[in-house]
Amino acid sequence: MAGKGSDMSKGSVGGGGTTMLRRINVAAVLDAVRRSAPAPLRVAELVERTGLARPTVAQAVDELLDAGWLQQHGPDSADRSLGRPAIRVSLRGRAAPVLGLDVGPHRVTVGVSDLAGRKLALVRRSGPGWTAQELLGVISEVITEALAEAEVPADDIAAAVAASPGIVDEHTGRVQLVPSVPGWSAIDLIKHVRSLLDCPVILDNDANLAALAIAAARGGTGTLLAIQWGERLGAGIVIDGRLHRGTGAAGEIGFIATAPDDVINPEDSRGPLERAVGSEAIATLGRQAALDHPESRLAELGGDQLDTADVFAAAAERDPVAQAVVQQVARDFARALAPAVLVLDPTAVVIGGGVARAGAVLLDAISDQLRLLTLNHPKLELSALAEDAVVTGAMRMALDEVWQRKLPTPTLTSTT
Repeated sequence: MAGKGSDMSKGSVGGGGTTMLRRINVAAVLDAVRRSAPAPLRVAELVERTGLARPTVAQAVDELLDAGWLQQHGPDSADRSLGRPAIRVSLRGRAAPVLGLDVGPHRVTVGVSDLAGRKLALVRRSGPGWTAQELLGVISEVITEALAEAEVPADDIAAAVAASPGIVDEHTGRVQLVPSVPGWSAIDLIKHVRSLLDCPVILDNDANLAALAIAAARGGTGTLLAIQWGERLGAGIVIDGRLHRGTGAAGEIGFIATAPDDVINPEDSRGPLERAVGSEAIATLGRQAALDHPESRLAELGGDQLDTADVFAAAAERDPVAQAVVQQVARDFARALAPAVLVLDPTAVVIGGGVARAGAVLLDAISDQLRLLTLNHPKLELSALAEDAVVTGAMRMALDEVWQRKLPTPTLTSTT
């Protein structure tokens, strides 16, 4: 069985005497199967996709089957009807499973994915708000629960990616400026996760990872502005498939000023825009509107116990008081976002996170406001991934890390 110790770049497939050309051929076949995953391929299809000779492909398939990277399937119905018992092969998903971790001040989510990108487990844990040390304990518990649900031993995880709010220092691998979690910037999250899994661990900003997941789901090229909108508010920028990081703080739209006297205070738990339109702010606006208008649908739904979902539900039912709240949120959000849209001129703006579940009632209101404030109105969408965008992006990045190690691109040099 192939696992973390079975690295093709070290010649583990095919034995120590494997030549460079043979390694390249094996990598080419494995890459072709990966791109087709989870659908299986016949040898003839691999010949066509790699441009390699059939005996070369057949040999590479045998080696990958022996190493545990591929699994074999019987012929499909079309092959049987034509009398050709051609075998088919696909990725053996559990050869190198990966783990994604989404850490926030009130929730920890862990996902486990197999090598083919199939989700094996997704576990969430919510709380009233944890200190940094408490978060580490919760992370350990949720990782253990997710591994058990996926039926994957910790030692089999090939790579892990952790997502956190705040600015990630690529040199130290630590998070900066996360006032919502006291003491979080002093925590070595990479070291903690590595102690649980004993595999390569990457730490990245949560909105960046959400943007990668959303970009992958949409496909295509162009500029994508992906908004992660929940209690916190951030964005990721993907240009022609590549994440734009700036100097490390690109996409921190939660700190956009919403009033002339707004300034950034690193000790505040939220930035100005987060305080104005974050999910808690939306719920607060709805509760106040319910108190001011006891005849409204908002009052019927719970009054001072309203949550964000209640506000959007009442607006979808055409309650005028709830619609006025949504219009205020859309107006404040669009005014803050418009300068970024004017600068980037994105192909699309996609909203993910818990607020994405608001549906058309919010999307239409924002779209109407942006039309008044921008020149080229971008396509505005809600992400189907919603609050799973971050953990999905983390698992995707972890898979990319595995493939970068398993599918090296050797440089052939000639000697004279």
